Amino acid sequence: MRQTRQLVTADGTYAAQSAISSGPKSTVAEKPPLRRFLLDGDFFLGASLATILVKMSAQFTILNTVGAKDNSERANRFRAEAMFILASIISLGKSGLAKNNVTEDDLDRMGTMIKVLALNMPNAREILLDECKKSLELMLANQKMDRLEDSASSKKKNTIDVDKTICYSQLAARTDASTGENLFDLSLSQALGTAPKSHKFDFSSSKLGKVIQLTGFSDPVYAEAYVNVNQYDIVLDVLIVNQTADTLQNISLELSTVGDLKLVDKPMPITLAPADFTNIKATVKVASTENGVIFSTISYDVKGSTSDRNCVYLQDIKIDIMDYIVPGSATDAEFRKMWSDFEWENKLNVTTQITDLREFIRHLSAVTNMKVLTGDAAIEGDCGFLAANMCAHSIFGEDALANVSIEKAVPMDDSSPILGNIRIRAKSQGMCLTLGDKISTAMRNLKSAQSSAQSLTSSVA
Repeated sequence: MRQTRQLVTADGTYAAQSAISSGPKSTVAEKPPLRRFLLDGDFFLGASLATILVKMSAQFTILNTVGAKDNSERANRFRAEAMFILASIISLGKSGLAKNNVTEDDLDRMGTMIKVLALNMPNAREILLDECKKSLELMLANQKMDRLEDSASSKKKNTIDVDKTICYSQLAARTDASTGENLFDLSLSQALGTAPKSHKFDFSSSKLGKVIQLTGFSDPVYAEAYVNVNQYDIVLDVLIVNQTADTLQNISLELSTVGDLKLVDKPMPITLAPADFTNIKATVKVASTENGVIFSTISYDVKGSTSDRNCVYLQDIKIDIMDYIVPGSATDAEFRKMWSDFEWENKLNVTTQITDLREFIRHLSAVTNMKVLTGDAAIEGDCGFLAANMCAHSIFGEDALANVSIEKAVPMDDSSPILGNIRIRAKSQGMCLTLGDKISTAMRNLKSAQSSAQSLTSSVA
């Protein structure tokens, strides 16, 4: 397109200037997608390409075995070109020209595929073409079953029977506060003998099983606390008992926190008569998924005494990270992306008395509240090694991943110990370290419990 415009020269006369514009022209040549991804440091794509090239080479060899005699030369040429491509990708990953160097996992994968191509292993064709396809079909079927189970469980939670009774608290009869049952109907059912049998009371799951003793029974002031963990805060219900024959004045509960815990309000001082007791409540805000510790003391004055102010140091209250972690789910692509994005990693060596590989995975899942992403079909069978991925979410929007790689010291011996490591990755350092401490503590406790049980058995025998 020709454009003409008038210009004014230095002496005041007019001059015409024309130009031909052909539109914007790109100065930077576009790179092919594969080369662009490799230069950006995405060498997982190179590892995937290595597997694809080996499968294509195996298929090409099979198709060219039937026919003319010189077809084997074409198959060898195809394998040589594939090895040249993979060697070039490895050279690029080690040269430093890409944004990120090739990782050891991707390097091992591509090196293994080059070895398979060079040796032309007959067994590799069956594994890559048939067994890999079966594994993919099994994984897709397992994922479909997981989606159906999740959707069924979510529908079951949201389902309410149409004939369910609507209870209005303002119009309801007098009920038991602990059970919510109508006392009149309950007493009538008990009199007629039609009341259902009550289950055995479980103190471990009740409020009494969660009480923490803060002082000794011989201390002048006895204290115990119930820690009620809500979604974003912790409510401490502290029972204080005056065990002396004196009136205690200005009893103050002093709290201090370690970690991402913040004390919201300071309890007011109180006065207790001899053998009297009271409850003091304090609220602590939680900012992140991290183990925290609450230190506390009780200071008081004795009425009519001129001595200095007395102080009782209380036991530390430890906040467990498991109260804020729930099992999570992620696809393989999401897991790989988060695994590469998370910068904090904690690696632990496996030390356990458990001799079954799948039992150890289930034990880890129960201890850490992490969901095993690897399907049951993928970890079935009898073999000497096992690898599984695990995922968990926190109520603060944080994610935690774990990769468990374990094997038997003696593959065919059921009683041989388990060896391996556990790699934990998280976005925050606190969550990564606290999950590692939780797993290490669980493995130590299990080992000590089994050792004590074995010693008790031997002593009885």
